[in-house]
Amino acid sequence: MPNDSPDYDLDALAASCRAHRDAGRRVVLCHGCFDLLHVGHVRYLQAAKQLGDVLLVTVTPDRFVGKGPGRPAFPEAQRAEMLAALGCVERVALNRWPTAVEMLERVQPDVYAKGAEYAEAAQDPNTPVGQERATVEAHGGQLALIDTEKFSSTEILSRLASRP
Repeated sequence: MPNDSPDYDLDALAASCRAHRDAGRRVVLCHGCFDLLHVGHVRYLQAAKQLGDVLLVTVTPDRFVGKGPGRPAFPEAQRAEMLAALGCVERVALNRWPTAVEMLERVQPDVYAKGAEYAEAAQDPNTPVGQERATVEAHGGQLALIDTEKFSSTEILSRLASRP
């Protein structure tokens, strides 16, 4: 079922997750800002997709992106649209909260994928990623750390801004 939800509704994504799991499919979920979509994002999402049958993605809403002034560079609907256009992504939704914890309570994926740079934070129950890990595991899922070459939207935007 391709992403046919132009409003990127979280309840529709959660229902899609339940339907896939009921059909015996392993559901992988990625969550993040995904501002200034770049090859690092694409490689990360493709690697995450390899961990299951279906890849769902949730996007941090504009009001909770804490990347500094002028960020996100692209509004949430455009970031969601870009992700939905990728062949490896089944469905995209906008998160409603500052962290992924509440969203993970609703979606309950089999696998929650994060970049390997979050490995240390995932071990600390006082960090958002540690709380996300606990939430996923409480519902029988697992946290998977994806180790791909690191690219940074912030660094790319800084480099572009400093050009004459």
